[in-house]
Amino acid sequence: MAPPPPPKQLVLAASSADAGVAAWDLRTGAEEIRHRPCASRPHALASVAGRFLAAAQAPPAGGNSGTVHFYHWDKPQVAVKSFPAEPIRALLADQEGSYLIGGGSNGNLFLWEVASGELLHTWHAHYRAVRCLALYDYLLVSGSEDGSIKVWDLITVLDEKSRSEAKTPYLYSFNQHALPVTDIACFLGAIAVSSSEDRTCKIWSLSEGRMLRSIPFPTSIDSVALDPRSHVFYAGGRDGKIYVTAMGVVVSSHGSDESSILGALDDHSKAVTSLVSSTDGLLLVSGSEDGNVRVWDTRSQQVTRKFKHSQGPVTNVLIVTPKRVNLPPLHPLRKVCSANGEVERRSVILPRPENDVPIPGNRTSTFVEHYLDELQKYGGSSMLLDSALNTHNGAPNQQGEWRSKYLELQDLFVHEVLDQMPSSRNP
Repeated sequence: MAPPPPPKQLVLAASSADAGVAAWDLRTGAEEIRHRPCASRPHALASVAGRFLAAAQAPPAGGNSGTVHFYHWDKPQVAVKSFPAEPIRALLADQEGSYLIGGGSNGNLFLWEVASGELLHTWHAHYRAVRCLALYDYLLVSGSEDGSIKVWDLITVLDEKSRSEAKTPYLYSFNQHALPVTDIACFLGAIAVSSSEDRTCKIWSLSEGRMLRSIPFPTSIDSVALDPRSHVFYAGGRDGKIYVTAMGVVVSSHGSDESSILGALDDHSKAVTSLVSSTDGLLLVSGSEDGNVRVWDTRSQQVTRKFKHSQGPVTNVLIVTPKRVNLPPLHPLRKVCSANGEVERRSVILPRPENDVPIPGNRTSTFVEHYLDELQKYGGSSMLLDSALNTHNGAPNQQGEWRSKYLELQDLFVHEVLDQMPSSRNP
């Protein structure tokens, strides 16, 4: 009996011009469907656990309102329209598709429950618009037009008691970028890479709450994607090049050392606005202001597919494996938390970490499990595991202890990763 065919993978692309969301079969190159209407700015397109698409719409010229569209895979028209309290600049779904997080044009963050459309919490995060979001485990990272990056602990954000006891609403605030932050990506949950119009990418420790290094580029960087196989990331430049960059090269204090840049992929004629890497790191998809989408083989660094999206700029690209399942009715996203504007106390299931991709010589989730085992040997993990269980059941009384222990593990993990970063490697 022949094995079942592999699940179909789609390359998706959206534009800030009203050209719809195009979906191409990654294997055959054929265009499957085009969802219309859609005009989305960068980082405003999200696949909700592969079940459906969500796209925040750019407001019309001179307007100050925007909608969020939901699309089913097999229907080109909008399935559900939502009208948030302010235009959403960045949109993100957790891995399981339980929550949508939106970053607003006025600097606010919104967290919705997908199943009900309920707005669980909204808070003011930045002075100016939120441009990009990244999520790993319960840590939310937001980047803003004001140049700041903030790290939010969702346990604290979603629990009233924890919020009232916290010294600051955020876990960390980074202000080392001199111009707007354009993209953020998380590496194995403990390290983040950000890009900016200030012509730098910066690497951050999410457990230590500090910048690890800053890498200068010859142009502004609009997008970043991480290679899950190694300590390399891709940086999409406004000069049309995709810079292959090593995370582990220490930059000199003068800020002029560009030895981290290992090479460049060059096939776009205008700015590279969006990048996404496949889960195995073998493919990289890029979208550009030239209206084109490219699929790259990262081993040969050659283009394997070329797609023409529209005359307008491509602002978002995704690689998605659609789950064609019978969904319950989709609910519009609410503007306020509830009828009286308050969040009801409820059990909140936190986002799970993404599936780690094994890296030779590295320990990912196994590394954390090792330290959990060590804690258990010395009688320390009983409190840790009990606290985690209570947190998932909605009991916040031990969240501070759980958070502290978890951050200790992350701290050990960061040092493990950094110790293994090579000073140089071939792309």
